[in-house]
Amino acid sequence: MMHIKMVDLQGQYLRIKNEIDAAIQEVLLSTGFIQGEQVKNFAAHLSSYNQGAHVVPCGNGTDALQIAMMALELKPGDEVILPVHTYVATAEVIALLGLTPVFTEVDEETFNIDPKQVEEKITDKTKAIVPVHLYGQCADMTPLLKIAQTYNLYVIEDLAQAIGATYTFPNGENKMAGTMGHVGCTSFFPSKNLGAYGDGGAILTTDKILAEKMQMICNHGQRVKYHHDVIGVNSRLDTLQAAILDVKLKYLDDYTHRRNLVAGFYDKQLQSVPFIKIPVRAANSTHAFHQYTLRTVGINRDHFKKYLEEKGIPTMIYYPVPLHLQKAYRRDGFGEGSFPVTEKLSQTVISLPIHTEMTTDELSYICDSIKSYHG
Repeated sequence: MMHIKMVDLQGQYLRIKNEIDAAIQEVLLSTGFIQGEQVKNFAAHLSSYNQGAHVVPCGNGTDALQIAMMALELKPGDEVILPVHTYVATAEVIALLGLTPVFTEVDEETFNIDPKQVEEKITDKTKAIVPVHLYGQCADMTPLLKIAQTYNLYVIEDLAQAIGATYTFPNGENKMAGTMGHVGCTSFFPSKNLGAYGDGGAILTTDKILAEKMQMICNHGQRVKYHHDVIGVNSRLDTLQAAILDVKLKYLDDYTHRRNLVAGFYDKQLQSVPFIKIPVRAANSTHAFHQYTLRTVGINRDHFKKYLEEKGIPTMIYYPVPLHLQKAYRRDGFGEGSFPVTEKLSQTVISLPIHTEMTTDELSYICDSIKSYHG
């Protein structure tokens, strides 16, 4: 029996060990542990990768969302629309700032926020929409941006799972995830497609003035040391992490390619299995495949998960409890049945191992094991 990893960070490190070790050693020798030169270098390179968008490094992806909302001057009581099928951090920041999270249903095929339902949620208190590019594929930004323009709303993209993905507009224009709205927020959590060896995050924007404001907020609200122009926070990307990320950024397109090869193998082998549905690929977005997420059909998902675990195949559920049913986010009038698509997904989705180091033998073993399942 094989013992397969959900994510193989060790194997990924060993493949570029010499470069990583040299980058870390350079930081140690320079002792520029806070705001060292490597932070500026990484920001510049990430900007180039993202079609010239301004990049503001920060402590983590959750901070990125908070800093963006602070910079856009959202006030307590303002409403922010977000998908109900997402990780808690998206809602958490909204609530922490005294804003009101307004949950919206997702599309059952792409798992992303359903633009048709966004407009129904808009009130005179609505100030922003947060599309989450879930599992590695861009939300349908054309209608979302049109809605935002019509109602004068901010668009804050959560691209923590989709760095490197591109979206194609009807006129043929291609834009990177995180560069289409007013702000894009990402995470460099180690298991992400571009992962650090600790926490890290970044904020993207095409607005230079907004970028400068977010940079100030990250650094205690100061542009000049000891002169605090706005209320800020302490959220910095560690120099060691920036050095590591700068090395890994050179390999990001290769990582995306490798993930797509894994996804393609799964697609081919599993498309005819009657009790699962393979991921749908939207015509207007590439897929970075942070996760390869199936939907089970007519079987007990949790029993299936246990069966795979007994075969040495790890799986994950993203996410088992919808946000509107979480104790911290329950609101009157929103119980079970309020978001039927998301509730169905929470009971049927299951993510298979996908990472840059997977072998054909591992993939064949996983697919053969799935095909042998009898419920």
